[in-house]
Amino acid sequence: MKNERIELAASALWEARQTRTTIARISETFNIEGVDEAYAVAEINTHATLVTGRRIVGNKIGLTSKAVQQQLGVDQPDFGVLFDDMEFLTGAVLPADHLIQPKAEAEIAFILGRDLDEDVISWGRFLQGIEYALPAIEIVDSVIEDWKITLVDTIADNASSGVFVLGDTPRRISDIDLAGCPMRCTANGVLVSEGIGSACLGNPLYAAWWLAKVLAKRDQPLRAGDVVLSGALGPMVAVSKGTEIDVRIDGFGPVSCRIV
Repeated sequence: MKNERIELAASALWEARQTRTTIARISETFNIEGVDEAYAVAEINTHATLVTGRRIVGNKIGLTSKAVQQQLGVDQPDFGVLFDDMEFLTGAVLPADHLIQPKAEAEIAFILGRDLDEDVISWGRFLQGIEYALPAIEIVDSVIEDWKITLVDTIADNASSGVFVLGDTPRRISDIDLAGCPMRCTANGVLVSEGIGSACLGNPLYAAWWLAKVLAKRDQPLRAGDVVLSGALGPMVAVSKGTEIDVRIDGFGPVSCRIV
């Protein structure tokens, strides 16, 4: 029954993604309990996605900001998989009809310069693995009705992943105050979210280190060239067709996109 519940939950999420419709919490509908079962649901759909020819280009960390945790009523981070067709470059036009209930987050992304596949990843080894940092916008998206998610629901739904936009101003991590850098996000010229690097688990690097250790233990290590979205620096903001998003994080150039 456990496997059947997990498979049925994965099927429901897959269908909702394909049809871009919302569904009730799978945690309740299929009695999915705990993070292990939630990640098992997500892995089924990850494998199904790879069969279609899409490629994994990295991972995202979710729920690192206390503000976002409070918005969603959860108390710990999670992670999801980034696929190649989710990635856009600053200035991109994002198709609204590919999204369901989009919300924007301003983040710092890291690009890996080497594999992080050791059994034990020290802080120093982790830092050696980061090639550079970029400003980023993540458009998170959930198939759960009205974003009324639990931790289990968002994990199972690939950490509520949608698409992401990377800036074109790479910086060495030694050249940026990643914990102290202020962030401002505007939508159609109006300030809608602001925060600071330390809102992401104290430092975006701490979040990425957490992910590197978790994935190594799961035998799914980060690899050279992977993108890591480290988590929101402030509250996420609902966006829709016609929204132009602009993010400024001190020490980086701007990153922007438009939904049409």
